[in-house]
Amino acid sequence: MSYLAKQFSSGFRCVLLAIALMGMGTSCFAQGKPGSNPAPDVLVLSNGDTLHGKFVMQVGGKVTFHSDALGDLSIPWDKIKELRTEAKFAVLDKNVKLRGKGQAEAKQIPVGTIEVADQAVTVHTETAPPAPIPVKNAVYMIDQPTLDKQLFHEPSFLTGWNGAATAGATVVEASQNQFTISGGIGLVRAMPSVTWLNSRNKTSADFSASYGRITQPGSPTLKSAIYHIDGERDEYFSSRFFALGQTAFDHNFAQGLQLQQVYGGGFGWTPLKTDKQEADLKGTIQYEKQQFIGGTSGTNQNLIGSTFGLSYLLKAKLMNFVQNLAYIPAYNTPRAYSASETDTVTFPTYKNFGFSVGTIDTYLNDPPPATKRNSFQFTMGLTYAIKSKY
Repeated sequence: MSYLAKQFSSGFRCVLLAIALMGMGTSCFAQGKPGSNPAPDVLVLSNGDTLHGKFVMQVGGKVTFHSDALGDLSIPWDKIKELRTEAKFAVLDKNVKLRGKGQAEAKQIPVGTIEVADQAVTVHTETAPPAPIPVKNAVYMIDQPTLDKQLFHEPSFLTGWNGAATAGATVVEASQNQFTISGGIGLVRAMPSVTWLNSRNKTSADFSASYGRITQPGSPTLKSAIYHIDGERDEYFSSRFFALGQTAFDHNFAQGLQLQQVYGGGFGWTPLKTDKQEADLKGTIQYEKQQFIGGTSGTNQNLIGSTFGLSYLLKAKLMNFVQNLAYIPAYNTPRAYSASETDTVTFPTYKNFGFSVGTIDTYLNDPPPATKRNSFQFTMGLTYAIKSKY
């Protein structure tokens, strides 16, 4: 190799080494720059202990605070001496009535960084001077993105649904062969989807079915088939009162009922509503049509009547209980009344799965001759909870 070639090779290696050293220096400098993460929120307990982390929310007097070392903590106000947040939160005063309808509602809700001291919440807003709110009146403290979503965002029809789907089956093979399948699905979509805003509207849909067959050589086949489907739309004009429209369809082979159709509207009242329980009373005026299997013009009927109903929901730690009662009188044909009761208890087992037992009892006062008026079902099956994000 010539002298010039050797010098060029040596100089090239030096350049490569210099570039590598510069890269290492730049990398170290970049690693040494301070991060842009926001400062943590600070919570001081009544015993003097201080926690650094993130304030999540406050609901019903319980503060949820996330600490990297301890995870999510639920702390009552009486255990808290001070709280300071870097992010903006909305504070909902119990004396302010909200229905969640956009800008008019938002003006009543102070939003800003939070400072709690001496059992009072101070919201540092961008417009008005801070006004302390007693912690006992601050029933909810929610982050600003969640507030904006609930007040201003209109979700698509396919989002925000919650409910459960249930399925069960029984198979017997002996001198008689018997099988029964049953299932159902119930869905509810309430807007807004949070408890700290009063409801604007609620849509519900239910479907249940039971089908069974018994066969035996030399004997006619026996079958049972019971189907029910209903839908309801509630529009709230106050926190407790609402107008509603509903429809329902029923088929019950055991009672000779080919199809019962109901179309009606009316009003409802919510006398009980907490995080754990809810009860609704409803009354409607409706058109009803009854068609019986093999029926004639003398048995098929067009009716004007009502539905008076009660819906009750209980959410306990180890189970959920749902009850629906309905009484359906017919004003133009008084003998053609009916009634129903549905009770379901669900025991959560693993994640979204649960085990449910229930009863379905229906009474039809005017079935065809030689047909029993009452129909009773006991159901049992596997349940899957449906939770659609809003």
